[in-house]
Amino acid sequence: MHKERQPEPLDFFIWTVEDVGLWLEEINLGSYRQVFEGNGVNGEYLESLSMFTTEQILRFIRRCHMKWGDFITLCKELRRIKVACLKGEQEVRRPWWAPSCLSVVFVRVAKRNRQSRVVSLKLEP
Repeated sequence: MHKERQPEPLDFFIWTVEDVGLWLEEINLGSYRQVFEGNGVNGEYLESLSMFTTEQILRFIRRCHMKWGDFITLCKELRRIKVACLKGEQEVRRPWWAPSCLSVVFVRVAKRNRQSRVVSLKLEP
């Protein structure tokens, strides 16, 4: 397996398939890890779940062989991450390629961009 680090929770829209798998383990849905990886479910796909139609949701559940309760858990955890981002409760790490002298600037810009990105997402009550 690749790096066994926990994905940054509020970077979920740029998570790789492997990051999604690690997150599934963390939220006790690890039994779906292999099927999510097989279907190429990445962070961008998770982000789009909130805009799915009922038909698309049912298709996703069938394709991933999910139980309703597990799908609801998945949605609740995604919502928790989005709400935390709106509140500004995020840790931003400097990418490996950015020079350390720019880390303060990078962190400020990254936080501002994340908040505006999440505000544009549809959050159900």
